[in-house]
Amino acid sequence: MTETTTTAPRPRGGRLPRSARRAQLLEAAREIFVDNGYHAAAMDDIAERAGVSKPVLYQHFPGKLELYLALLDAACDTVVDAVREALASTEDNKARVQATIDVFYSYVASDQAAFRLVFESDITNDPEVRRRVDRVNSETASAIAVVIHEDTALPEVAAELLAMSLVGMAHVGARYWLDQGSAMTKEQAVAMVSTLSWRGIGGFPRTDEPEDA
Repeated sequence: MTETTTTAPRPRGGRLPRSARRAQLLEAAREIFVDNGYHAAAMDDIAERAGVSKPVLYQHFPGKLELYLALLDAACDTVVDAVREALASTEDNKARVQATIDVFYSYVASDQAAFRLVFESDITNDPEVRRRVDRVNSETASAIAVVIHEDTALPEVAAELLAMSLVGMAHVGARYWLDQGSAMTKEQAVAMVSTLSWRGIGGFPRTDEPEDA
């Protein structure tokens, strides 16, 4: 269990540009959803936390599910984009593995609330929520699979299996690390999991490496 923090309602203020108001509402909603879970969260509570009237909230989001999906979309995009950037950051595959593992641990360390929304949603039985949660796994794995396929010439189906296994190791390990109260530093955790991952994926040689005589 993680400690729940209570954030005071924001004071009601003047008019904001639409984009700024939307961002304010999303932040308040994220706090409420993480504190209470989807089912116990109420639009009244979100409006109060944001310091706006409920009609203002409904001007931006027609319902609670739409608000939740908007949060998921933003969180999913953050993870997927970060993995793609990690893969593009170097051509050294060992460094790529570490950079990719680091994405998940850094995300947990910097934004626990968004991470839990994606990987610990309490309404994954909703098809739209499930689709977004699955998208994180499928799109990050697809990006990794491209690199594996290009470097090893393994069949695409094999590259995709290895990539999905790496993604699972990364986010399940990151969740476990978080739930253990970060008993070891992020750097230590990333180094350990990266070494484990590399010793596995490194068993498939690059296509440009000479074969043993």
